[in-house]
Amino acid sequence: MCLALPARVVSLPEGGMDAVVDLGGVRKTVSIALVPQAQLGDYVIVHVGHAIGMIDPEEAERTLALFGELAALDDNTTPAP
Repeated sequence: MCLALPARVVSLPEGGMDAVVDLGGVRKTVSIALVPQAQLGDYVIVHVGHAIGMIDPEEAERTLALFGELAALDDNTTPAP
């Protein structure tokens, strides 16, 4: 199974094919070679360090909210060691 996450582009260093994205508060440099049209504030789908597509901002926010709900459920149901 593969998992790709929506992330917001927060920085586009000049002259490169990389971008800095925000993944739930974590900033990471990813390749945007497959989505060179990505601009600041756009949401991209990130898989293994590469932006592999663009995503609508509303859909990205809904997806991130669902991931947040899943994480909260996991935190509440995981027994302490």
